[in-house]
Amino acid sequence: MGSLLSSCNNATPENYFDEAVLNVNLLTPFGGQAALQSLAHPSVKLVPGTKDQTTPMTRKELVEDQIQRVEGNLSQIKALPDSEETRDMVQTSVKLHEFVLPIYKTEYRQLAKLYDEGGSQPDRVSTAREIDTKYLTDYQALFKHLIELGKAYATKHQIKVEWQTLPF
Repeated sequence: MGSLLSSCNNATPENYFDEAVLNVNLLTPFGGQAALQSLAHPSVKLVPGTKDQTTPMTRKELVEDQIQRVEGNLSQIKALPDSEETRDMVQTSVKLHEFVLPIYKTEYRQLAKLYDEGGSQPDRVSTAREIDTKYLTDYQALFKHLIELGKAYATKHQIKVEWQTLPF
């Protein structure tokens, strides 16, 4: 019975690591000041019906895109087969994603709206400071814990990683 169950779990150590740890790059940079910087210089998108003309994305589009990526990644993490060895790492990744998602859906949307509707720089800075004050410490703690778990897991399974995490 045990060998049958383990044969159904075809998730490799690399799969666990990629989904639970590596993909948190989607969540960085996080925090109000980081949001100010990323929203100040929006990406571009193709103008519909053209192949080479671009236009800046609205900040709302940037935030909505981020929300979709976080939701998609969270679904993939939750779909990983449960394993005693990976449980803490996977659960920490889930907690981190579930922590940031409502912040993207509320405060980040508000900040994007301030940009898109011409809100003042002081209002944008104030909103960013509120995000940092409320959430940054908890985000950093979860992020650091996940990276520590990921480093140990990668070492144990000889997964080659170049760690270039942000200093907090």
